[in-house]
Amino acid sequence: MYRVSVSTDFVAQHFLTVPDPGPEGEPHSHRYELEVRCRGPELNEYGYLLDIDELIAAVDAVEERYRDELLNDREAFDGLNPSVEHFARIVADRLAGSLDAPEVETLTVRLHEDEIAWASYERALTA
Repeated sequence: MYRVSVSTDFVAQHFLTVPDPGPEGEPHSHRYELEVRCRGPELNEYGYLLDIDELIAAVDAVEERYRDELLNDREAFDGLNPSVEHFARIVADRLAGSLDAPEVETLTVRLHEDEIAWASYERALTA
């Protein structure tokens, strides 16, 4: 199985919308570290799992979309508590829709919200 990974970091804000969120119920910032992993059993005709430059561009677009934004105000979070778990899934779905990578079977997004806490979301890619 082949794996290709890229990562970046950015700052975004949110506040939790669950009952009794404590201080997390007030707007605050996180320095998110985003890692994207693509996995598949075969390489393309050029010996790549996917074009890394295309993956970097897709990750950069996600970073640009959420950098310095209040997640609660973004349409993708409508009706959701903006947890790091939801954020990881939203990022994975956005990336899956923007990649042209038929050899990639699985896309995993790991999103660190600080130095000790992270969540990930894994999804299949359909050709």
